[in-house]
Formats: sequence, structure tokens, C-alpha cells
Amino acid sequence: MSSSRHDASHIATALRLAASAIRLTDPNPRVGCVLCDAEGRVIGHGHTQQAGGPHAEVMALRDAQAQGQGHSTAGATAYVTLEPCSHHGRTGPCCDALIAAGVRRVVASLADPNPLVAGQGFARLRAAGVEVEVGPGADESRELNIGFFSRMIRKQPWVRMKIAASIDGRTGLHNGVSQWITGEAARADGHAWRARTGAVLTGVGTLLEDNPRLDVRLVDTPRQPHLVVVDSHLQTSPDAHIFIAGRAVWIYAASRHNEEKAAALEARGATITCLPNLHGKVDLPAMLQDLAARGVNELHVESGHKLNGSLLREGCVDELLVYLAPKLIGSGLDIASHLHAEGPLTSLAGALPLEFKSVDMLGPDLRIVARVAGRDRF
Repeated sequence: MSSSRHDASHIATALRLAASAIRLTDPNPRVGCVLCDAEGRVIGHGHTQQAGGPHAEVMALRDAQAQGQGHSTAGATAYVTLEPCSHHGRTGPCCDALIAAGVRRVVASLADPNPLVAGQGFARLRAAGVEVEVGPGADESRELNIGFFSRMIRKQPWVRMKIAASIDGRTGLHNGVSQWITGEAARADGHAWRARTGAVLTGVGTLLEDNPRLDVRLVDTPRQPHLVVVDSHLQTSPDAHIFIAGRAVWIYAASRHNEEKAAALEARGATITCLPNLHGKVDLPAMLQDLAARGVNELHVESGHKLNGSLLREGCVDELLVYLAPKLIGSGLDIASHLHAEGPLTSLAGALPLEFKSVDMLGPDLRIVARVAGRDRF
């Protein structure tokens, strides 16, 4: 096998390792690493663990030492899907661990966008005499960590809006009944998308109408994503089902006009943040910036047509996760209301352009992932 094919094969394995950490690493990126000895034999592999735990490179070095009497890492090549970190956070710098292990060569997919790293890991490796190559698997690694890149570069999470609808675009009947438009496979898949995110967002209207838990139940997960509620006037009940042990609940309001209610919600563990806009509602773009500061990489939206419309209208949505059931409902609830501030369009040129990323069958239903055109170019 040629050197380039050899590198591509090991990077592909590292990317699979990174993908296996999707529900685990937030707010850190999903990274995989493969170690090969000087003869090209795989001697260790690993992926980043939960926040505060070892990163992929350290896991691979430990794996190499754990096999038999321990494999020598002197002269080894490390294949890693993101630049080894160079700063002291909750763990030590991975570039220093590779240097200390005697690694001769590092093949990395792309540079870390974190300003605390941003090429410094590569620079320290090269200064220590380690050969560094960058590029294989770059697109796949970035896509795997699009939320992390969004938070580091745009200072806001990657926002994915989940919608379950009939084929004629109805999310429920006029009386609010919506369970269940889609089938079991689609619902389980929706929980898998919840599980990969840093936080799930909903509106107070959904809480008052359905009192959902909005947790992950239908797939295994090592953690529950945090919950975000857009509640301009603090209507959330302290007895709502959203309060689950071990998960943060962040409520964004326009004001604390009812201190007794605010205190009751805070007693249940909620954090209330007031971010009013000029219209007495929650400033949605400011909320996204605040969520990024809290470490949210990907934000999963499951809300009603009113909040959906507001988020889309204000340019806060990057991607749509749409489940379409083979049903015709006719008159009912829309996917999003008041989508355009100026009212109904009079020209198709004003429509929001989307790009299909994937289209798949899940049981009888269709899953479409559609991205707002150009939104991922940052």
C-alpha cells in the first residue's frame, strides 16, 4: 500500500473513532487517534473522553502501553483528526504527550479553531523535530465537529431545528394533536439527534401545552443534554416535567417581572437570564451568543410553529432535521408561522434557500437534513 493510501486508511479509522464519541465529549470536540509504530503496525487507538477526561492522543498512547508488555512509541506516527492541543485546560497539552512518547510524525486532519490552540500545537511539534502533515480527512472532521467550529469561529452554536410533519407540511391538527405523526423509527432517530447535542431548546408554549420531558430515552446516552426554554414572561411551571436531576435548565426571559415565580423556578435548579429585545421578547441572537459562552456546540430545537418562525425569521437556524410522514392532513398547524417579517412573499426570490445534505427512509417515514444555503461557510 502506498504511503498516501496508508495515511488515508488510518485517518479513516481515526474518524470512525471520533464518530463513536459523538454523545460523549461536549463541549470538547470529537477526536480520534491511531498510533502506528516505526514499522507501520497499529499499536494503539482511542478517542476523546468526557470533558475533563483524557483526549484521543493520550488514550491511544495508553492503549499502546496496555497491550502486552507495552509497544514502543519511539518513532511512531500519530494519526489524529484534529490538531493536538497545546494548552493546559482540565488536561495537559496533547502535543507534549506525543513529544514525550517519542512520536516521529503526526498526520492531522485540520487545525484546531480554538484560539488557545490555533496552530500552536503544530508549531510545538515541529519545534521538537516532529514531522507534521495536515489535510487528510479535513472535510469529514470539520463536519463531525461543525458545532465546535461554529462556537469557536462564530461564537454561537450550530442550530438544528427538528420538525415532524405530514407530507403536506402539517405538524399537528388545529386542536394541537400531533402524537404521533411519524413512526417509531423516526422517533428513535430524533432521540439520537437529541443525544448528540449540548442542549435542547423549546418554547414556553410547548411546555404549557404538552408538558414534555424533552430528554433522551429511546437511545443509550452517557449524559442528558441541557434544556433551554424561551419564556419571555416566565410562564414556566416549577412543576414542569423538564426538571430532571443532573441536567441544567436555562430559561431565557425578557424580564423578572414576577420575582416570586422566578425564585420558585430557581429553587428547582433553573438559571434565569434576561435578554430583552426592543419588542419585549427574548433577544434570540443574543441568547445564542450566551449559549456559546456556556459551552453549547450544537443546539437542537424542538418547538412550536411560533418560535420556529421567530428563529427562522431572525436567521438563527443553520439546519433543518425534517421527518415527513406519508400522510395528508390538510388544514392544521404549520411548520413555522410568520416566517417573513414583511408578510407573505410576493416573489419566490425571497424564499429561504436550502441545500439537501441527506435524504433517508426510516421505516415508513422520510428523513431530510437540509442546510441553510451557505451557512456552513465560516
